[in-house]
Amino acid sequence: MTIHQNLIGGDWVGMDGVPNINPSDTRDVVGLYAQGSVDDARQAVAAAKASFANWSQTGLLERHAILRRASDLILLRKGELGRLLSREEGKTLLEGIGEVVRAAQIFDFYAGECLRPMGECLPSTRPNVGVEITREPIGVVGIITPWNFPIAIPAWKIAPALAYGNCVVFKPAELVPGSAWALVDILKQAGLPNGVLNLVMGRGSDVGQTLLDSPDLAGISFTGSTGVGARVAASSIAHQRKYQLEMGGKNPFVILDDADLAISVEAVVNSAFFSTGQRCTAASRLIVTEGIHDHFVAALVARMAGLRVDHALKDETHVGPVVDDGQLQQDLRFIELGQKEGARLVTGGHRLNRETPGFYIQPALFAEATSKMSICQEEIFGPVATVIKVRNYDEALETANDTRFGLSAGIATSSLKHASHFKRNAQAGMVMVNLPTAGVDFHVPFGGRKSSSYGSREQGRYAAEFYTTVKTAYTYAG
Repeated sequence: MTIHQNLIGGDWVGMDGVPNINPSDTRDVVGLYAQGSVDDARQAVAAAKASFANWSQTGLLERHAILRRASDLILLRKGELGRLLSREEGKTLLEGIGEVVRAAQIFDFYAGECLRPMGECLPSTRPNVGVEITREPIGVVGIITPWNFPIAIPAWKIAPALAYGNCVVFKPAELVPGSAWALVDILKQAGLPNGVLNLVMGRGSDVGQTLLDSPDLAGISFTGSTGVGARVAASSIAHQRKYQLEMGGKNPFVILDDADLAISVEAVVNSAFFSTGQRCTAASRLIVTEGIHDHFVAALVARMAGLRVDHALKDETHVGPVVDDGQLQQDLRFIELGQKEGARLVTGGHRLNRETPGFYIQPALFAEATSKMSICQEEIFGPVATVIKVRNYDEALETANDTRFGLSAGIATSSLKHASHFKRNAQAGMVMVNLPTAGVDFHVPFGGRKSSSYGSREQGRYAAEFYTTVKTAYTYAG
């Protein structure tokens, strides 16, 4: 089996490969992928640093053309790449293809951004003096991505980094090297100059830590756990570099008595259980007012009974496996803990056997939960949701905000008054009304508050806040 190598300074390097295992069928090896060393990571940083001067001065049309070609190549191969993504991560093929299409859209958007440089010309307070405010790339950026969106998240970090003239060292999650390798290979085919984008796959303790320790990185964009995010922040402060953190979520979805029951149930099923619940924007706390509570729980249980859990590549599958055995065991431990804490397991929550050996679990729903329970405060990152009954809207809002996280929040209601108040007062970076909490557009900002996020927003034009620095220049005209 061919070893997929790391890309450093334009060369494919690395001889030892680690198997990439399909969570839908643990007998299926997706491919062998190189494991980078500390020295590999250092060489990648050096290559990016050496390439920065030329790339940062590259013309707008050249950068635009490269990112547009990358977008076209991704879209041309959406079926192949979607299948690869689903094989290595476990989300359904429909979701895998959808994520690939999103990556293509992101590169297309930032290709356009290459032709829309931002700046201002202002008069000075002094006579005969002009002021120019421009943005410049920050330098070499370290990009560290998680396993749950193995092509979309790398795309929404790499595309703006390149569009604004930065060079990149990219370390993907160990569980999903295939999509990362394919994306980097596409950018190389699209004509990206050597050294501008470097891929170093491998362990976080080796590759990731080397990036954190490097004095040559001007910024690190990280998506992952809260604990690792704290380490990224500490190291970045020590090196006085920019850092951007997207971390956990424990997102609420409020269902009020006046909500449309069918819309509410579909929004919750999408939010809590699609992508096997492995989304930082997943709604795992369902906060339901007492008038609709029993009807909502019954309707949700009936809808969950129709969810097919199976191999990610089967057409009839709604929910694929979790990503690996470690994640499966974490889900099962939380389900056991929830029962010990006094919540009632209404449905699901047990391991499943299918034709192929994999990490399958029946989506779980708890009722009679309270906000202070661990299952209502800790991010499980699996297909597990809890129902918390409340008296009214005011208690629902208070409960929704009763979390250290603040990424996404949703509400189902037909009341414009309550929808407007919730949008203003929900302590989250993103708010959805009568829509799933998961699923955002690529041209608008993404990010949260509290322990969910730190730093400037990702995606859309707001990405420029992280990947560029502002320069103010004065000219005396005489």
